Amino acid sequence: MNPRVVAWIVGIVALAVLVLNTLFIVDQREQAIVVAFGDPQYVINPPGKREAGLHAKVPFVQQVIKLDRRNIALRIPQEEIIGARQERLLVDGYIRYQISDPLMFYTTLRNPQLAEDRIERLVSSSLRQVLGTATQSDIISGRRAELMDQAQRTVSLRAKESRMGIHVIDLRIRRVDLPAFNRESVFRRMATSRQQEAARIRAIGEQAKRQKIAEADKEVTVTLATAREQAGQITGEGDAKRTRIFAQSFGKDPSFAAFYRSLQAYEASFADGDTTLVLSPDSAFFKYFERGPTAR
Repeated sequence: MNPRVVAWIVGIVALAVLVLNTLFIVDQREQAIVVAFGDPQYVINPPGKREAGLHAKVPFVQQVIKLDRRNIALRIPQEEIIGARQERLLVDGYIRYQISDPLMFYTTLRNPQLAEDRIERLVSSSLRQVLGTATQSDIISGRRAELMDQAQRTVSLRAKESRMGIHVIDLRIRRVDLPAFNRESVFRRMATSRQQEAARIRAIGEQAKRQKIAEADKEVTVTLATAREQAGQITGEGDAKRTRIFAQSFGKDPSFAAFYRSLQAYEASFADGDTTLVLSPDSAFFKYFERGPTAR
């Protein structure tokens, strides 16, 4: 091969290598740290600045370490936490943070993998510290938001003291559960509590039913007594009126009154159709059979 062609090829390759080791692109979602022999020099496109695009560095001397510029979500592995009343709970949380100071982040943590491990341990210890002073009901619903705000402030303060170069945006609990060996006993206790509550409600209902029945029986008794009283009073008034009318009629026509009373006696005597009377033919009882209403 022609030496001049070889020289050109070698030159082009060397130029390409030089360009590739000199120029680099920083995406708008990234921030870059330029490092020389392990010592950070400067940051490109940090939070608050817009420096994304094509940049250059000293070839073969400086290296570029790229970090995420966006909010980073990190799930905290589930772990057991003991509450204020020695209640064991399994807590599964997550944290959202941003690398606010890339140089401090790199100096302290060096790489994202180590950073995630440090942040997980930091959040875990902070949750233990905060939730260890709360009861199960507070963690689940009562003071959950308040406790999470307190835990977030604790993590932010400890991250600042550790010079981690991050800004904590949010810290939340995804799930709170009971350990397997506690779950069955808690469920049994809850079932017993619900059964006791159901028995109490049934007892109150039974008492109310008996009270209603007693009141209804009392009302029926009073109503029947009042009705009997009114019926007796009306019957008495009717009998008195009948007696008075009969007495007035007897005074006006004694013979008719005697005849009427005799007819009543006949009706009462022969009402069942199987009555036998042994009387003399001239008995006064049959005088109206012989002589009619005018009999004396």
